[in-house]
Amino acid sequence: MRAAETYEELRPLLFSIAYRMLGSVAEAEDIVQEAFLRYHALGDTSRVDSPKAYLSAVTTRLAIDQLRSARARRESYIGEWLPEPLLTDDNAPNCARYVEDADSLSMAFLLLLERLSPVERAVFLLHDVFDFGYDEIATIVDKSEDNCRQLAVRARRHIEEHKPRFEASQQQREQLADRFFEAVGDGDMDGLVDLLAADVVVYGDGGGTSPSWPRPIFGRDRVVRLLVGVSAQSRDLGLSARRVEINAQPGVMVFDPDGRLTNVMTLDIADGLVQTIRSVINPEKLRHLGPLSDVRALARERTKRRGIT
Repeated sequence: MRAAETYEELRPLLFSIAYRMLGSVAEAEDIVQEAFLRYHALGDTSRVDSPKAYLSAVTTRLAIDQLRSARARRESYIGEWLPEPLLTDDNAPNCARYVEDADSLSMAFLLLLERLSPVERAVFLLHDVFDFGYDEIATIVDKSEDNCRQLAVRARRHIEEHKPRFEASQQQREQLADRFFEAVGDGDMDGLVDLLAADVVVYGDGGGTSPSWPRPIFGRDRVVRLLVGVSAQSRDLGLSARRVEINAQPGVMVFDPDGRLTNVMTLDIADGLVQTIRSVINPEKLRHLGPLSDVRALARERTKRRGIT
């Protein structure tokens, strides 16, 4: 198989592994690139019995190393840490959903993986999501097969205890999401009350930037007031939302009047209600999605114009 064909065939799988390991689009892309560079550095790649096995092993090992070094950075992260949003619409450039279980792409699931050690995460993902055999995994993580089985059992037990629930019907989920985002856009307080779970929670990842929500907001009443305020501010700034699928869940991308991205928002929906809302506004986590807006500058300009008029 030619190098270009190998890249086209295996890149979605390798990106899927790296992204689930790290929760970062940029870091996942870098690791996949490094894995292919190491593959080509072998010279005569025909000596590699299985390019898939070789590249998957290199990608996983690089991701484990990267994850270990990232742990300290995440512990000192300002505010809530959320994964970098991944567009999973059918035409999205990094769409990996056709390779494996889409639910394992959700932000809720990726945050659950954060509780596992890097090796536990690798073993669990490779076996339960990507269907690698324990013999293959043992070689990749440099553990015995029995040890890998034990790691997988421990990780699986933890995942099952805390695994997020999602609306089973995609059609119902999308319809409810449409109603939710329409109510937010209209500032419809009564409509929002009907769509939110009593214990709904909002998480915002601003990475220390402003505006952002440094701490989670819990409870229907507080969340409704927050969303109505967001709606009023969005209309004042001339922001618009485009419905998309983010991490295999309903979401929106929000743009300023010049078409530059301000933030993304995604929903967890179960039992016919919105259970969790996550918003990423940290520009470092949005650069891969296109030109970014400066919300603070936009607000200052609006204030200045009001002063003139």
